[in-house]
Amino acid sequence: MAVARAVVARPKIILADEPTGNLDSKHGEDVMDLLTDLHKTGTTIVIVTHSPDYAKRAHRSIQVLDGNVVEAVTEED
Repeated sequence: MAVARAVVARPKIILADEPTGNLDSKHGEDVMDLLTDLHKTGTTIVIVTHSPDYAKRAHRSIQVLDGNVVEAVTEED
């Protein structure tokens, strides 16, 4: 429900803190697919996740450990 409220107004940016955290894998994939589709239409998506699989879907990934950036990766187009 929170994702639906966030996207209904077509914002330019979405900040999502663990958007799949309480979902099973099927519904988690559905949410990630929705966020991917929104990104394709020009919406900037910022996601905080503990899932390496979801992090790999990002164009840019920043890994933080104990409050410090330990890795930053940008996908080559």
